[in-house]
Amino acid sequence: MSYLDDFKKLLTIKRYSYRTIKSYSNALKIFLDAFPKQEPDSITTCEIEKFLNSMVTEKKISQAYQKVLVGAIKLFFNELLRKSYKLNYLYPDRTENKLPNVLDKSEVQLLINSIQNLKHRTIIALIYSAGLRLNEVIDLKVNDIDSKRMLIKIVQSKGKKDRYVMLSERILSLLREYYKDYKPKEYLFEGQKGDKYSARSIQSIFKQALRKAKISKEASVHTLRHSFATHLLESGTDIRVIQQLLGHSSIKTTQIYTQVSSSKIANVMSPFDSF
Repeated sequence: MSYLDDFKKLLTIKRYSYRTIKSYSNALKIFLDAFPKQEPDSITTCEIEKFLNSMVTEKKISQAYQKVLVGAIKLFFNELLRKSYKLNYLYPDRTENKLPNVLDKSEVQLLINSIQNLKHRTIIALIYSAGLRLNEVIDLKVNDIDSKRMLIKIVQSKGKKDRYVMLSERILSLLREYYKDYKPKEYLFEGQKGDKYSARSIQSIFKQALRKAKISKEASVHTLRHSFATHLLESGTDIRVIQQLLGHSSIKTTQIYTQVSSSKIANVMSPFDSF
């Protein structure tokens, strides 16, 4: 366990986010568990390659998880154990081109309206209205809501970056109603002990709302963020503005929504209709 503890301390010193530390540590544990009778210092690059090959071919891990595994293993050996292993070749060469699932506006409305609890409805509506990540809405503090400028400040999100997103007038009205009833002190959405609201609780709220709204699409809380971006694009918002709102470092990440947007595709006449 000391290797894992030392690894977590290293990532903390290097200022990795809580989520990255958690995912990298879990990935490293899976790797080390594959060599129960071997000291990590004796594991060779050939053995690392065989491990990853088995994870890809037998466990059928995704490209995204392969990147997490390689990143964690690389940091562990080269930064903690002071090796000089060249492991970049183990990253996947091809990127997966999976399009995100998106709810249409009527489905989002159904989803939100199906939630009776004011706090729960406010959380889900806020995520969609500003395109927030799950951890971003959890980390929001009362003072991050700037009603005078109609902005929400997102502090130290993915990539350790701050950004501003729009504060919807309807959301502001909902937030005022929520604040009057719940009176949060530090975090905008607090748990029972006054700490951050849990991610698991929000995921549970979302799944229950999907069932109540009778939406059969495969969706998660993050689908609301995808839907936000797609709906903005379909309404004519410049893609670079969307990039800024989402906090993407590269425009290429945002451009995936041009493939998801249905408005332009739906308006193209099929040659079959010209017969």
